[in-house]
Amino acid sequence: MRSEVAVPVRYKGVALDCGYRVDLIISESVVIELKAVEKLLPVHQAQVITYLKLTGLPVGLLIHWNVPLLKEGLKRLTNPSVTL
Repeated sequence: MRSEVAVPVRYKGVALDCGYRVDLIISESVVIELKAVEKLLPVHQAQVITYLKLTGLPVGLLIHWNVPLLKEGLKRLTNPSVTL
């Protein structure tokens, strides 16, 4: 498990440090993004999908802690560029 993993953006073969940081990467296969906001917005899902595309990892979990039951705050997302 790695936490606060910096994710560079590659443009024309050059790695750019844009300040993207994935909360957790588990077993080099799952991106986990943690949120504790009033309400999840589409931008939060887009953030996880962007991380999946940049890392090339297949699966991401968006975990929202501000819910009565944790299972209500789980959202599984997949990398549209990777076939599972």
